[in-house]
Amino acid sequence: MTSKQRSYLKGLAMKIDPIFQIGKSSLTPEVTQAVDEALEARELIKISVLKSCLDDGGSIAEVLAERTHAEVVQVIGRKIVLYRPAKQEAKRKIELPK
Repeated sequence: MTSKQRSYLKGLAMKIDPIFQIGKSSLTPEVTQAVDEALEARELIKISVLKSCLDDGGSIAEVLAERTHAEVVQVIGRKIVLYRPAKQEAKRKIELPK
């Protein structure tokens, strides 16, 4: 992903609210699957890591990205933004700049 594409996605992410909260139990298989399904439906998602979670946002973002085959757009404090284009061309909503 180029810096121009990452910047474009950051701009889009500013307007969306977190759809997941990761708490004390950290990353469970259920959370990973839910994130995977949300990425397929929305392509760009924001996740909030609660203070009760012992892991830091950066490590959670890396693990989630690896498990869901997504790109980490940014991690700011306890907010994570992930992007993955939909598998089917017809369902893609976000057109990245070249």
